[in-house]
Amino acid sequence: MIPGAPLLVPELTGPGAVEAEPVRAAAGAAITALAAACDRWIVLCAADAPCPPGADSPRSGDFGRFGCAVPVTLPGRAPLPLPAGPVVAEMPAGVLVAGWLAQRTAHPPARLQPRLIAPDAPGPDCAAFGARLADELRSVPDPLGVLVVADGATALSPSAPGGGERERAWALQRRLDAAVAAGDPAALAGLETEACRAEGLVAAPWHALAALCGDRPDRVEVHYTGAPFGVGYTVASWLWTRNCAEPGQRR
Repeated sequence: MIPGAPLLVPELTGPGAVEAEPVRAAAGAAITALAAACDRWIVLCAADAPCPPGADSPRSGDFGRFGCAVPVTLPGRAPLPLPAGPVVAEMPAGVLVAGWLAQRTAHPPARLQPRLIAPDAPGPDCAAFGARLADELRSVPDPLGVLVVADGATALSPSAPGGGERERAWALQRRLDAAVAAGDPAALAGLETEACRAEGLVAAPWHALAALCGDRPDRVEVHYTGAPFGVGYTVASWLWTRNCAEPGQRR
């Protein structure tokens, strides 16, 4: 789990944005650990704008719309057969960030495939999305990673993009961070969509993750939590290991 913040890219923030350095380092460490575990990843994130079910992302793009045209190309072939569906017009911010981190950190480069969910998808649609992805993952015999790119609440400081610091936003962010730290998919699923929307938190990828996982991970590592620019950023890893009672099953 990493934030989809373009500020992770140094060219977009400049040398003076020292607040970005800890979250950038944490995201790099999480990506490095994921690359050591497997070289095929699904990138789960919300698109910048509503997207049809099953939409895919272009394989290349850049950060030009965020101020500097840093190029990104998703390395390798897709880890799963692509679903039939349309391709969104431009690479979403979350996919850009994932691809940039992967090409910068993962050696050799991992094979990435985006799976996009609409930011305003209702809870039942998110659950169905996650369940379908879980079925696909179970059909793959080799280790496969899921990189979830999602931000938290956007009103955590006086100058935050969500309109200033609000206690409701902080309460929601604490719930999200506690659910991630506890490895609790049910708590993620319990985040109310309307409450999240009011505080600028796009719940769809978190709800899809909850349905994808189903049960608690065997190990949780929280690499970073904070709000350097008034937006909640969480970097964490959930790991499932082989179940010896079920040979061949690995998540």
